[in-house]
Amino acid sequence: MNRNKQSNILGGIITLIILGLLIFLSNMKIDRFSFLESAVNSVVTPLQRVFTDLRNKIQGNSAYFTDIENLQIENEQLKSRNSQLETELRELESIKADNVILQEYMNLTQKYADYNTIPAYVIDKDVSNYSSDLVINVGKKDGVEVNMTVIADKGLVGHIISVTENTAKVQVIVDPASTVSCNISTTEESIICKGTLENNQILRASYIPSGAELIQGDNVYTSGLGGIYRKGILIGTIEEIITTSNITDRYATIKTAVDFSTVDTVLVINN
Repeated sequence: MNRNKQSNILGGIITLIILGLLIFLSNMKIDRFSFLESAVNSVVTPLQRVFTDLRNKIQGNSAYFTDIENLQIENEQLKSRNSQLETELRELESIKADNVILQEYMNLTQKYADYNTIPAYVIDKDVSNYSSDLVINVGKKDGVEVNMTVIADKGLVGHIISVTENTAKVQVIVDPASTVSCNISTTEESIICKGTLENNQILRASYIPSGAELIQGDNVYTSGLGGIYRKGILIGTIEEIITTSNITDRYATIKTAVDFSTVDTVLVINN
């Protein structure tokens, strides 16, 4: 009986031990799975974040490159439009310049309606203290001949000294070799005006009659003598009167009506 009792007690103890182990192992398995799950999560979550950031970056770069491509297209379109506008602006400026020239021609022809004239504009200019010539864009084909008078809006320019088929050279009145017979507005007596070496806007008036009364600011016109210039074309105004001990040697400086540094539109008087 004792032996059986001992066996029963031992069996009960073994059973309890087995049940305890089962319970312990069950708890350990759950904890282990929780640990593994936690470990996996600690590794997977950062990787998920990296891949998410990478995907967003790629998507962002794609949008960036798309924007760059669109900007390049827009830039090319703007360049093309800008080039077109520049061309149109040049055309408008050319038209405007042509209109200015035409207006100047109209004003000139109206002002000198009594003359039969040929319109022209200056294509080359050499105005200095030693030589003063202009080249204009009309020639033999337009009826231009040597010794024809050339005028501008303000007054006398000079006369034709040589002609080609399409151009003509003008010796302007401020050339030191130029001589013009003139009248002063306050007297009908003739004086001679010549170009000077000192100033390409100033003429020197000499051979002034002793009885002629000169007044500063008086206008000086062509006298019609000499066979080149018609009478009555404005040359300039008396700027200064220089008196010497001998009244016959006195002279005056004449400021030309035409500014030869800027003149560009002229008329040739067809004789």
